[in-house]
Amino acid sequence: MDRVAREAREASELAPWARFAVDSRGRRSVEAPDPMRTVYERDRDRITHSTAFRRLMYKTQVFLNEEGDHNRTRLSHSLEVCQVARSIGGALRLNEPLCEALALGHDLGHPPFGHRGEMALDDLMREHGGFRHNAQVLRVVDRLERRSPDHAGLNLTHEVRAGLLKHESERDWPADLQPRPSSPCLEAQVVDLSDSTAYNKHDLEDGLLAGMFTEEDLRAESALWRRAEAAVEARHPGFLATTDDLKLRIARVTNEVLGLCIADLIETTDASVRALDPADADAVQAHDRLLVRHGEELAPEVAELHALLYRRFYRHEHLQRFLVFARAVLDGLFGALREDPRQLSSWYQAWVDEVGLERAACDYLAGMTDRFALLEHERLVGPLPDGFALLREDGEG
Repeated sequence: MDRVAREAREASELAPWARFAVDSRGRRSVEAPDPMRTVYERDRDRITHSTAFRRLMYKTQVFLNEEGDHNRTRLSHSLEVCQVARSIGGALRLNEPLCEALALGHDLGHPPFGHRGEMALDDLMREHGGFRHNAQVLRVVDRLERRSPDHAGLNLTHEVRAGLLKHESERDWPADLQPRPSSPCLEAQVVDLSDSTAYNKHDLEDGLLAGMFTEEDLRAESALWRRAEAAVEARHPGFLATTDDLKLRIARVTNEVLGLCIADLIETTDASVRALDPADADAVQAHDRLLVRHGEELAPEVAELHALLYRRFYRHEHLQRFLVFARAVLDGLFGALREDPRQLSSWYQAWVDEVGLERAACDYLAGMTDRFALLEHERLVGPLPDGFALLREDGEG
C-alpha cells in the first residue's frame, strides 16, 4: 500500500476530528513526499532511528540504569506509552502513526538521571534560561539531531513538533509554530494521558518489587488498587490469596490497573468528544478544555494513586539520595566543561559559537546516558560522590 492509498484509508476510517496526514502544515525545510509513507509515519520512523532515541535505553526512568536489568528505562517507558497511546487512539479512530510519533519522541529531551537530572540542570542553567525537558525535546529534533546535509535536525512536521511541546507557555512557544492553540490535538492529548497511565502501572510494579511500599499499603491507601484486585479475584478466584509468585501477582494486578485506566479513558473521551461534536481537528484545538480525560468515578482514584506514589515512591529516601547524587555529578561535569570547553565533543565545541558555552554544555550533558555521565565524571572530575548506594534487584526472572 503506497502513501496515496494510506491517505485514502485515513479519509475513510478516521474520525472527522482526527489529524489527517494530508492536511499537515508541512516541514520547516520542504521535502518531496515519501512514495510509501504518510508524513506522520515518516516522522515516527525518523524518531525511531535517531541517536537520541537509542540513548533512551541507558537513561533513568526512576532507578539508575545500573540498579537492575528489569527496571524501566526511558526507552522501555516510551515503548509502553506508545502501546497505550495506540490502544486509546485506535479505539477513538485517531491517527495512530501520529500517536506513535509523539509517544516515541516525548522523552527525547530528558537528561541522564531522569527527573532528578532535569532538576539539577534547571538549577545549573538558572541564569542562562533554565532547562525544561519538553523544550529540550524540540531542541533535539530541530537542531541537535543530525541526519541530512540539507537541513538541521530531523525536520519533523509542524503537528509533531507542536505535539511534543505539550503545554509550553505562550512565552516559550516558537514563532514558527504560532498561533499557539488553546489545546493540543487529540492525538497529543492521548499521548499525555498515556504517559501518566503507563508510568502509574510501571511505577507500581517497580516500587513494589524494590520494596519501597507493599501491597498492604496499596490496599489501605488506593481505591484503584482495591478495584483492580477485585477484578483479578473475579477473573481468577483464589489466585491472589494462594500464589507464592510475587512477580506474577504484582503483574496481574498492575495489568488490571492499566486496563481499567485505558478503558475509562476511551469511554470518557469518546463521550466528551461526541458531546462537543467538533467539525475537525482545528475545532478540537480551539476548544479551551482538554477532551481526553478520566471519568468522574475513576479520576479521583487515579489522583489518589498519584498522591500515594509521590509520597511513598518519588519521595522515598533512596530516590532523595539519588537526587543529591545526580546534582553532584552534573554539577561537577558542568563546572569541568565550563573550565575547559575542549572536553566537549568536537561538534559541541563548534556549537558553543552559536548558542554560548553554558547552553552548549547543557545540551551536551542532556544528551548523555547515565553511564557516560558517570564515566565522564570519573575522567574529568574524579571519584563519584559518596552517599548513594545502588538498590540492586534480586535477579530473579
